[in-house]
Amino acid sequence: MPSQTLILEIGIAIGLVAFVGLIANKLKFSVIPFFILIGMVLGQHAPQIGHIDLTFTESKPFIDFMGRLGVLFLLFYLGLEFSVGRLIKSGKAIVTGGTIYVLLNFIAGLLIGWMMDLPFKEMMVLCGIMTSSSTAIVAKVLTDLKRTANPETEVIMGMIMFDDLFIAMHISFLSGLILTGSSSFWTVAGTSLLALGFILTFLILGRKLVPAIDKLLQVKSSELFILLIFALLFITAGFSETIHVAEAIGALMAGLVLADSQYIKKIEGMVLPYKDFFGAMFFFSFGLSIDVLSLGGAVMWASIAAIITVFGNLASGYFAAKFSGMKNKTAFDIGFTLSARGEFSIIMANIGKAGNLLPVIQSFVVVYVLILSIVSPLLTKESRNIWTKLFGKDDIKPKVIKRLSDLESGQSL
Repeated sequence: MPSQTLILEIGIAIGLVAFVGLIANKLKFSVIPFFILIGMVLGQHAPQIGHIDLTFTESKPFIDFMGRLGVLFLLFYLGLEFSVGRLIKSGKAIVTGGTIYVLLNFIAGLLIGWMMDLPFKEMMVLCGIMTSSSTAIVAKVLTDLKRTANPETEVIMGMIMFDDLFIAMHISFLSGLILTGSSSFWTVAGTSLLALGFILTFLILGRKLVPAIDKLLQVKSSELFILLIFALLFITAGFSETIHVAEAIGALMAGLVLADSQYIKKIEGMVLPYKDFFGAMFFFSFGLSIDVLSLGGAVMWASIAAIITVFGNLASGYFAAKFSGMKNKTAFDIGFTLSARGEFSIIMANIGKAGNLLPVIQSFVVVYVLILSIVSPLLTKESRNIWTKLFGKDDIKPKVIKRLSDLESGQSL
């Protein structure tokens, strides 16, 4: 039976998350590493002050559930912003750059997994962790640096969309590989195909249901409107879980269907506060689950992986800039921005945790995400200066200043 301090504990947890969020905003920095760090600092080795237990032992199941909702809302919101039509219109440059980006990062994951001598399942999770850029951090960095109107931003967001498509496919693969608990090749292949069929069904048939859903959403009551949206979200996510497809994929599919609704702006406006709140609790609950003393063995590998990720993304940025007809220096803007890792890497690691994979995956993702969520925004901010220091300023031909004597002598302009 919950004690009388349960609500107070949850209130303190939310207050601490808000406090570090204020600090992050004051420093003009991404909030994600701050949310994870405050969870780790409190977590398993925190003291008990009076009736307040800062390890949040009693309230942790509730905080974990809020974190689970955070995953659903993050993926649901991602689906709302994702559009297959937009990806098709993005052009060959983005598809080519996105393919190179996914391939380079996936190969980097294979390399690190091989160096760490990981089993196949752990290696596949690691590949997903290293290939999943953080949409939340990328969007915040571009906004903070006022680069949203820059030409390379369209390329970056197109590559993010392409990466998101890969994430959906890879999570479905991991669902078959890990969550079924089977070692049979045919069982894994069958579940993976089921997940793929689930995604394709939603992409093809779901969009045809949009007119009927829009008719259902023709209600004046905002209460009924949000209840209908949440019912669609949770029923879809819950159903996908029953067929061994990650519930996050179900949430993503629900968002994809509603992305073509005429009420998309209203839905986004209503869901955004839930996404922000439960998303913050997701990072906090992830931090709570981490034993700081267990991170030591992963620091070296995560640091090496972070360095490889940055250089790999610079290479994919170079190709994306080249295929888009942009200047070479935009490769640094693209590569550094895409190096951020966050929510999706943690979701991949949580799938590994649910499948009882080696604990080193959890330690690895903590250090890896912390490094890149801090370093990537800093590198992005200084990308132009770094380029200038390495390659010098662009050659700009000075304007020829005509003198009066030239004009008098009849020289043409």
